[in-house]
Amino acid sequence: MGADSDALAIMTKTADNTSSAAETRRRYVYQQRIRSSLLRGSEAICRESREYTVTPQKKTTEKKLISFSGECRQGQRMVPYSQPAGQAPGLKEREAGGKGSDFDGRVTLAGLMNDLASDPHSRDGIPRQLFPLSPGEQKYYKFTLKGETTIKDRRAYDIRFEPLVHQGVCVDSNLDPPPEGCFRPWKGKVWVDAEEYQPIRIDTQLAKGIPWDVRVLMGINIRQLGFSLTYQRVADGVWFPATYGTEFSITVFWGYKRTITMSMENSDFRKTDAQSTIQFDSPDP
Repeated sequence: MGADSDALAIMTKTADNTSSAAETRRRYVYQQRIRSSLLRGSEAICRESREYTVTPQKKTTEKKLISFSGECRQGQRMVPYSQPAGQAPGLKEREAGGKGSDFDGRVTLAGLMNDLASDPHSRDGIPRQLFPLSPGEQKYYKFTLKGETTIKDRRAYDIRFEPLVHQGVCVDSNLDPPPEGCFRPWKGKVWVDAEEYQPIRIDTQLAKGIPWDVRVLMGINIRQLGFSLTYQRVADGVWFPATYGTEFSITVFWGYKRTITMSMENSDFRKTDAQSTIQFDSPDP
């Protein structure tokens, strides 16, 4: 077998293993902290931190928000704001010319943080179309085995990947069937545990820049877009995302320039009784 066929075989087995372990993962709960920030140059415009208790389900996760903090700049001061009732997570900032001190004029970045960290179609909340770790996503990629290495005293396969088809970009993994000729825009590296065929770490970046016509005609450009994801082994054959993050700069309509950062940290993995249920206290009215 060649390097490409070996890599595909490894990734196929990895996808099968992560899918088959879904039921075992439901026996665990863990803590999750998500931090995000919106920067103008080096100056913080908004910062937000959320902490959850997470209970994996068969195809998604249940999250219970247990703490929240957020602040946005108003003049020279960073002013705290409370959890927005009934709204999805999302960094906000004042509209130009906004009035008042309670940030009623803030606008959200289209729930970006919620889209990146709480995808309702994902078992971990991480959009599966960002990484070639599921059977449905691997059809969009070409894989190459570069060799072996050691990560945290475990032997691992070093694999590179790139888009298989360079035509229309397709980032919505829920389209069924997907548009003909679409491809994922990511390239990168993935390290797979050689014993249990589970992902240890994966790093991505855009395989191609934002098209020239989009940048010129629509005034939209994104720089340094990519994602990093690491996994933690919590038991034999049971691995969970441990850290996940991104940082990128966006320019819209030639004037709005911001840097967006997001990081997720999962910890305190606890095994529960398979027959038990977890109940949360209702929030105070």
